[in-house]
Amino acid sequence: MSKIGIFYGSSGGNTQEVAKRIAKKLGVNDKDIYDVGKAKASDLTCCEKLLFGTSTWGLGDLQDDWEGFIDNVAAADLSGKKVALFGCGDSSSYSDTFCDAMGKIYRRIKDKTTVVGFTSTEGYSFDASEAVIDKRFVGLAIDEENESNLTDKRIDGWVTQLKKELEL
Repeated sequence: MSKIGIFYGSSGGNTQEVAKRIAKKLGVNDKDIYDVGKAKASDLTCCEKLLFGTSTWGLGDLQDDWEGFIDNVAAADLSGKKVALFGCGDSSSYSDTFCDAMGKIYRRIKDKTTVVGFTSTEGYSFDASEAVIDKRFVGLAIDEENESNLTDKRIDGWVTQLKKELEL
């Protein structure tokens, strides 16, 4: 099995928790889960497949630690790697910027690598998102604030999809 590295930025803990849940379902070792607030650019070379997770803050802002790490990702050689994205947001209070940060990461890497893991927007309640392209999220969107009862189902479906798309 090819190695997977999970990189996440989490201010309130939700994205970290989602990263750990995804890792468990994919069989990713704890040593291959990176908090981008502590990660180095060289950590990106650890694995053939990468998952990037972020929360969205303010009015669609990238999570603070990602603000400092995104340039490392943009400068890294991601050719030959497959990348999947996941993001946490609040679809009620920030309905017009739901999971925007995931879209910001996507835009920085889409021309450098193969991005997989796009998901349907069906079943979500929000008004707008930078993370939506052609009526699909660029990754897995999670709302732990308002729809935590759907998180396990959404993660399970996404992990099943990723196993195919990442050829695991």
